[in-house]
Amino acid sequence: MFNVTTKTIQWGNETLKLESGKVARQADGTVIATLGETSVMANVTFAKAAKPGQDFFPLTVHYQEKYYAAGKIPGGFFKREARPSEKETLTSRLIDRPCRPLFVEGFKNEVLLMCTVLSHDLVNEPDIVAMIAASAALTISGVPFMGPIGAARVGFSNGAYVLNPDVEDMQNLRNNPDQRLDLVVAGTKDAVMMVESEAYELSEAEMLGAVKFGHEAMQPVIDMIMDFAEDCAKEPFDFSPPDYSALYAKVKTAGEAQMRAAFAIRDKQERTTAISAAVSAIKGAMSEEDLADVNLGSAIKKLESSILRGDVVKNGTRIDGRDTKTVRAITCETGILPRTHGSALFTRGETQGLVVTTLGTGEDEQIIDALHGNSRSNFLLHYNFPPYSVGEVGRVGSPGRREIGHGKLAWRALQAVLPAATDFPYTIRVVSEITESNGSSSMASVCGGSLSMMDAGVPLKAPVAGVAMGLILEDDGSYAVLTDILGDEDHLGDMDFKVAGTANGITSLQMDIKIAGITPAIMEQALAQAKDGRMHILGEMAKSLTSAQAFSQYAPKIETMQIPTDKIREVIGSGGKVIREIVETSGAKVDINDDGQIKIASNDAAAIKRAYDMIYSIVAEPEEGRVYTGKVVKLVDFGAFVNFFGKRDGLVHVSQIANKRLNHPNEILKEGQEVKVKLLGFDDRGKVRLGMKMVDQETGEEVVEKKEESTEG
Repeated sequence: MFNVTTKTIQWGNETLKLESGKVARQADGTVIATLGETSVMANVTFAKAAKPGQDFFPLTVHYQEKYYAAGKIPGGFFKREARPSEKETLTSRLIDRPCRPLFVEGFKNEVLLMCTVLSHDLVNEPDIVAMIAASAALTISGVPFMGPIGAARVGFSNGAYVLNPDVEDMQNLRNNPDQRLDLVVAGTKDAVMMVESEAYELSEAEMLGAVKFGHEAMQPVIDMIMDFAEDCAKEPFDFSPPDYSALYAKVKTAGEAQMRAAFAIRDKQERTTAISAAVSAIKGAMSEEDLADVNLGSAIKKLESSILRGDVVKNGTRIDGRDTKTVRAITCETGILPRTHGSALFTRGETQGLVVTTLGTGEDEQIIDALHGNSRSNFLLHYNFPPYSVGEVGRVGSPGRREIGHGKLAWRALQAVLPAATDFPYTIRVVSEITESNGSSSMASVCGGSLSMMDAGVPLKAPVAGVAMGLILEDDGSYAVLTDILGDEDHLGDMDFKVAGTANGITSLQMDIKIAGITPAIMEQALAQAKDGRMHILGEMAKSLTSAQAFSQYAPKIETMQIPTDKIREVIGSGGKVIREIVETSGAKVDINDDGQIKIASNDAAAIKRAYDMIYSIVAEPEEGRVYTGKVVKLVDFGAFVNFFGKRDGLVHVSQIANKRLNHPNEILKEGQEVKVKLLGFDDRGKVRLGMKMVDQETGEEVVEKKEESTEG
């Protein structure tokens, strides 16, 4: 019934298996990839004809994690997987980015690629397995795909690169000093296609070494997929790249001069208007038959590309007049919003980000429900890209894949320099509002985020800056690496290479290639130029932070205290009764961790002290010989019981109340009276013994008793 194809190799410390032919046989290509006991199914379907008038390549990638894969039931009311999580969205992008450039040019049929996590062993990350499964499914489906690709995760520990580190090793990289890198690399047999990483101030040489290590490590996987495809691949889809050379010649004749003049305009808005006018002029010169040709858009884009790219490679001059290494003019301002905890406006050329930092308490931490278990994050970074930032009209809705991806890139760049939670017990939320955009708003978010957090008083280990690099690679092998790319250079170029870091090293690297990969030499040059650009930007940022930034008066103040874990139950109380009483009485927020760390937060210092004292009175032990302020709770014939330390009571014997004989304590004391008492010690049964007569009841100072001298008359 089934015609099953299986291939297996030993890859690193685990067995990697590919299987097809048993499940989802009506899809054009289905592969289940298994690494260890983590399994991901990839399904490929594609339309056998393009939609009429289709002028772009409609590839859709969906990665989805099923909770049953880890033996879990989803949380929430509905108990089923709903909208994609951030991890699923980011992994969908991770799969899309290296695969999209490898489809044959001119192929515009709709393609759907779905990757479903079926089993998760909590050791091997499913994203790498999904990328391998997707590559294999595309390769055997018959779709015109110039793969396969391979993928690998690279760690860096104790000076050595690690292939596919365990999930546990990579979780919360910030709190794992043994791991300094989480890098995902994908590529073909000959070249690297995509890199995504977060790092802890690695050098350019170390990052380049990690990329090379990952590319070499994926070669057995690529060979395996090719061997697998030889046994089960479908016949290639009958598709030939369209020949629109004649149409391109007409387009070039009709509009080259006007288009070249448009690209010579330095201002973005004016240039965009002029380019639109040139396109309209070209279309106005075309026949009805040419206008109906679906390749007209491709021909016009080819003309735009040839003009922009040719001048850069031949003359080293870009459309805004810069050379290949110059960063646009930068202006940095901090503290521009009066009531926020921290704010910054970062402007680089025609790209601008208004970035705001808000400090919160432990209650504001994000709870992340994932296959490998729940976790909490005290650093959040959200990126918004409204239509007005590029002078357009458009719909405004919930964050899309681009917003989530750009926000995560900036998060990765900044997380390496955050203070430890024990030193700075705040939840930090950074929001980047992109108000203008013409090239790398994600790197503007990194720079603005660093400035904004420092403005809020966050003690970062070092400022972080980021810069986007581009590439123009011609057919004859000549190329130009561009520092601080414009939007047009990104759109019409061959590479988007973003590097962020401190003066000491790289904290994040992201690379996307629109051609069939780049060589290590090009990547090395890009890293070197990016370092020069980053150092320049850090120098400009430093000008806006000439003095220590004050902590915002509007931010909550947090004090931490550590208690023994066996005292946690006493502070919380039965059903939370005690902790509720502390919060209501003091007016402060109180968060208790399982390790006994307590965070007390309030805008009122007095409220923090009240809560601290109440907790201290519960967990601390009274000290013998110390003077305390207490309250008389009960009078008896032989003394007075005084509540002196939290809920602790002690007995002041009638002989210890005053320096004279009393028949009954009520001669001096009454219930509810505040008194100063000294802890004398504990009796044989552990009962507390207190004294009053040796303490000045006004000042609380201890009184030294004087013996009366005897006299003879």
